[in-house]
Amino acid sequence: MVTQYLDGIKINLKSPFNLDFINNYGHVFKVFDTQSSGNLCFGVEKAGKRYFLKFAGADTLDYSDTLVIEDAITRLKFTVPKYKDLYHPLLINQIDADEIGGGFITVFDWFDGESCGYPQKEACKRFMALPDKEKLRVYDGILEFHAHVAERGYVAIDFNDQATLYNFTNGNFAICDIDFYAKQCYMCHMGAVWGDPSLKSPEENRIGGVIDEISNVYAMGATAFVFFAEDDKNSRTKWSLSTYSYEVAKKSVSEQRSQRQQSIRNYINEWNNAKSCR
Repeated sequence: MVTQYLDGIKINLKSPFNLDFINNYGHVFKVFDTQSSGNLCFGVEKAGKRYFLKFAGADTLDYSDTLVIEDAITRLKFTVPKYKDLYHPLLINQIDADEIGGGFITVFDWFDGESCGYPQKEACKRFMALPDKEKLRVYDGILEFHAHVAERGYVAIDFNDQATLYNFTNGNFAICDIDFYAKQCYMCHMGAVWGDPSLKSPEENRIGGVIDEISNVYAMGATAFVFFAEDDKNSRTKWSLSTYSYEVAKKSVSEQRSQRQQSIRNYINEWNNAKSCR
């Protein structure tokens, strides 16, 4: 491991890398150097405006030894059209992308919020302690975004609660990571696709599994269990909402695809109807 600094902010890498070009985008105030994706991320400020940068090309500390840096660069390049195709008020706004510094960089407007995921982090604990009414507002936004994803012909690969940012001061929230989202239908070519094991449907964990909107129904239901049942899909006692909403969420995480709701919109309709029941 080597340690470098930009504007006094520490960066840990596997090997030295010249990152001076980052200052072209602004003064660094935050570094995210533990990304398993191979991206090195920064918060920068320029002329009073803040931006979020993703750079692939450096040998990041948590990037697997079995993966090559060129693959991380290629993957980041492939994200550019996705942010255009899936533009949405809840998705962080990508404003630029370029080859630079021997790699590739994407630039976003900065969203001032904290990840709802990472159970070991204080921000996650604070989010989970919010009233159900507020978590429902965020969850409904996640559902609407993924209905939009499906309507645009995409499937959410590697969606997880860590990709939802929440501002504890004003209640604003955003989705920040769609890098692995893909055109429908997507086939699993590995033993398992990227993603949080608790949110992945069974078909995402087998070679040849077809991943589509029905798979994303599972992810949406599993997310409900994260938000409202301490991530326990089998516990009615931990579920903090109504029995009706529990039954809708439970249906969505059926092992058999045919037993789930067959679209995100179908799931949303059942979910909304269940919310209106007492």
